[in-house]
Order: sequence, then C-alpha cells, then structure tokens
Amino acid sequence: MGVDDARGSVPQGRGEERPTDGPGIARKPWADRFAEVEHARDARSTVRRLVGYLTRERALVAGMVAAVVAGVACGVAAPALQSRAIDAVAAGDFGSVPMAVGLMLAAYLAYGACQMLQRVVSAHLSQRMVGRLRQDLFSKGVDLPVRYLDRHLRGDVMSRMTNDVDNVSTTFSQSLPTLVSGVLTIACTLAAMLWYSWQLTVVSTLVALLSVVATRALSGRVRAYSRRRQAYLGQLNGSVEEAVSSMRTVIAYNHQAAACREFSETSDALTRAGIRTDVYSGVMGPIMNCINNLDCVVIAAFGGLLATRGMVSVGVISAFIVYARQFGRPINEIAQVYGELQTAIAGAERAFDVMDEPGEDMSGEPLTVRGEAGVSFERVGFSYDAGRPVLRDFSLEVPAGRKVALVGATGSGKTTVVNLLERFYDVDAGTIRVGGQDLRGVARPSLRSHLAIVLQDTVLFSDTVRANLLYANPDATEADLWRALELSRAADMVRAMPQGLDTVLVGSGEELSQGQRQLLAIARAFIADPAVLILDEATSNVDTRTERAVQDAMARVMERRTSIVIAHRLSTVRDSDLIVVMDHGSIVERGTHEQLLAAGGTYSRLYETQFAGMET
Repeated sequence: MGVDDARGSVPQGRGEERPTDGPGIARKPWADRFAEVEHARDARSTVRRLVGYLTRERALVAGMVAAVVAGVACGVAAPALQSRAIDAVAAGDFGSVPMAVGLMLAAYLAYGACQMLQRVVSAHLSQRMVGRLRQDLFSKGVDLPVRYLDRHLRGDVMSRMTNDVDNVSTTFSQSLPTLVSGVLTIACTLAAMLWYSWQLTVVSTLVALLSVVATRALSGRVRAYSRRRQAYLGQLNGSVEEAVSSMRTVIAYNHQAAACREFSETSDALTRAGIRTDVYSGVMGPIMNCINNLDCVVIAAFGGLLATRGMVSVGVISAFIVYARQFGRPINEIAQVYGELQTAIAGAERAFDVMDEPGEDMSGEPLTVRGEAGVSFERVGFSYDAGRPVLRDFSLEVPAGRKVALVGATGSGKTTVVNLLERFYDVDAGTIRVGGQDLRGVARPSLRSHLAIVLQDTVLFSDTVRANLLYANPDATEADLWRALELSRAADMVRAMPQGLDTVLVGSGEELSQGQRQLLAIARAFIADPAVLILDEATSNVDTRTERAVQDAMARVMERRTSIVIAHRLSTVRDSDLIVVMDHGSIVERGTHEQLLAAGGTYSRLYETQFAGMET
C-alpha cells in the first residue's frame, strides 16, 4: 500500500504574525504562505476544465463577481469620503461634515457586508463545483480497470480522490475571490491615487515595490527551511510509528537505547530546522509592518510638503495613507494566492488524469448459461509486463459441475488464471470459454453475474451483516441468508451478535477475527448462487477444525457446480476431481490426488513437505 500524499500544515508559532485578508479574516501563517508551489503539466487545459465546472453554477459566479465588484467600489470610495470630511472640517464647513461622515460610515459598512457575502457565495460555489468534481471522480474510480489499480499505489489513488479534491475546494473558496478582489483593488486604488496626485502615487508605488523585494528575499529562505522541516517531521513521524508498532521487538532485542538515539538525532535536526523556519517567518510580519509604516511616514512628509505648496489638501493626504495600505496589501496576497492556485491546479490535473483513464469496456453479448457451465482455457498466453510472460501456452478443461484445484508455488500463475477468467485482464493469446462462449465477446457485467469469488484477503464493508451478504444478490430472502450462513458455519456467530443480521460491522469488520470474516465472505459467495465458483485460498485464515467444517459445507454447495479452487494447503484439495500443478505459468502435472502421489513428482514432494510440517 502506498503512502497518502498528505500535506500537513505547518504549526504556527506562538508569536507569529497573522496577516489578514481584510477586517477579521485571518490568512495563513507566513511559513505556510510560502510553502513549495506545485505546477501542472498543462495548466491551461486544466483551468479550462475547471472553468467548465464553474460555468454550471452561473448564478453563484455572477453573485460572487457582483459582491467582489461592490466591495472593491466601497473600499475605494470610503477613503475619498474620508478625505472630503477632513477637508470640510479644515475649511470650517461643518454643515457638510455629517453627510460626509454618514456616507463614509455607509461605505465601510457596505464594504464589510460585501466581504461577508463574498465569502458565503464563494463557499457555496466552491463546494457545489467540487461536489460535482468529486462525484465525477468517484464514478470514474469505481469504473477503473483492475490493471490501472494494480499499476498505481493505492495511497496515490486515494490521495487524488481526497487530498487533491479538498485542496481544490479550499483554494477556490478562499483564494479565487481574494485573487479577483486583489486585482480589482490594485487597479481601482491606483486609479484613485493617480486622480488625486500622481506625485504621491509614485512615492507610494516605490515603497510598495520595496515590500515586494523584501517578501521575495525572505520567502525563499522560509520555503527552503519549511521544506527541510517537513522532511524531518516525516522522518520523525515514521520513526515514532515504527517504534510504537514494533515495541515488542525493540524490547525483546534490547534496542531501546539505539531507538532513543535515532529519535534524538532526527528530533534535534527537526528542532534546528524549525527554529530557522520560525525565525524567518516570524520576522517577516514585523518587517512588512515596518515597511507599511515607512510608507505612511513618507506619504505624510512628502504630502505635507505638497500641501504647503497648495498641490494637495490635508484630506487627500489622509486618503492616500489609507490607499497606500490598500494598495500594498493585495500585492503580497496575490503572490501567495497565485502559488496556492498553481498547487490547486496541479491537484486538479492529477484528479483529471484519473478521470481521463479509459474505463473497462462493458460492451458485448450476454453470457447465456443455463445450469452448469464448463470452463476451458485454450493455449492461453498472458503477461502483465511485455517480455515477462506469466502464462505460457496454458490449456485446461474444467468440465461443467466439476471441481478443479490449482496448486503450485507462489508466482506460478494460479491467481492470474482467475484474473483472466473474471476478465480483470484480457488474454494476450489463446481463448477462454465459459459454456462454450468466447469471453472476449461477452459483456463483463454479464460474465461476472455468473461468477462468484472468495479471495484470500477478505473484503467486508462498514455496514450491517445483512447488507454485506446481500451485496452478492440483492434479491435474496431472509431464508436464503440463513441457509448460506448455515452452509458456511457462520450462523452461530451471527446469532451471537447483538443485533444478528442487522449488526453493523465497524471498520469493515475489524472487530471480527480473520476466520470469522472469511466465513462471512464464503456465505456471501453462496448467496450469489453462481454458475462458476472460484475459491482463491478461501480457507487460509480459518483454523483446522473450522476448515474441515467449511470444506464439508463447500462440498455440498459445489455439487453440480463448476468450481475452481486455488489452495496452498494441499489438504483442502484432496477431494478435487482434478488437481493441476503449475510452475512458472505452465502445467507440469495433472490428475487426482492419488494419481499425483503415485507419480512421485512435484505434487508428491509438496504434499510430503507439508505433511512433515514444513512450509512450502
């Protein structure tokens, strides 16, 4: 199993500055704001597809844009109204002051209301959009061919369906409106500043560029040390998990001192990297505040000089101080938001990669099987990877209603035979027939409705026992369920559960033993009432006594039913009608149990080895 691509957030220091995205809206800590940025291979195509999801919510998009535009307009108008009020006071025109102050108050209140509305609408928009994306991705995920799942780490697939989609959701709900409002705020604020005084605009812009330079210089170091801290944190978590899960072994071999020493070395390295990260991210906030205050001082001093020459009024200077802060803040936010959007687009691209995978071909004719169905493999050749054949000229006839066992060492190709029969993969050469029909022309759903399989790795779902059994046949009656449980020797176990068939299996049946889970899986296969029953190491997790009981039950169920049994324990296949011994993808022996023992070949040696208590 792969490791999920989890992106842990960097803890915020106690004294770390928390910049805001407007009144009362907290932004990420500085260390998180400049984390490593991911880039998509084809950002343009990915953005086009994301816009396609956005256009399905035109009303919400229009509402968000309206809220952003109105908020920016109020934010730009408020300082102008403030300037008018101050100029009225300076001129002694107190009669117009209440009107100016009232309009300024209304502008600020409207600005706050637009900010709130913007957040609400963007939250609805992002969740609706990502909800569609998540639904499409999951629908595609359950339709992925087994070949894809075998070639990709399970953790990577899960990460694409969870972490990447959640990242898109978070980014679009927070960063997209910030980007739009930031661009509009810069443009409108710059226009207002130029309207009042191009001289003060030039001075304020130069100071804003200084903040950009400082941000770029410090963010590089924050990013480098943050990346190093995350790497050490991953090592530390891995060491702790390994030590805790293997504590008995650590104690048994007196490895406590070495384990502590290894932990201390990693912890010290993490501490050093964490200190450097917190120092550089911690000083960024004060430095930016210092530059912003410097901007105010410069505007006040230079504006005062212009005021003495009658070029600007006192109210304009006051408005410029507000505009300067309003102009500088979005610049750094856009730099941060751009990185977040790039990472989100890269995550969306990974999700779209899954959605673009070709699904299983479900076309074909139905499998027309009435009663018993024979299975035949005719000179089948197959390889998972080109040049590395797994099956070579494999031919096998499984007569209808007979039980055939496949035995052999690990890697001999036994499970591959089942994969091909289920059409998880298609043969490279040769033909497989069920009931005389070539499987390459049979629709996969129709084929699988006539097959039932019990795997070595039991799969149960976090649902009731009843739902897990009905998974094989939703039309099964209560009597059918109990009959299957009786045949699989699981009836007493279910009766002992608190709610019987309605007992919920927590954590996919983690409260049950491996053997109990195996019995339920066997019962589920019985309920399917298949034409062909496949047992892949089906009794590997039950004890010897239970195994004997299950074998007796399976013998009754497999009567007049075509059965293919893959077994490592040769004691479970002694009563098979035919035993096939495989080695490196080929059949080396075939016959009954007695015939193969008398031949003194591979099967005989395997049987004698197991009989002697040794593991093959």
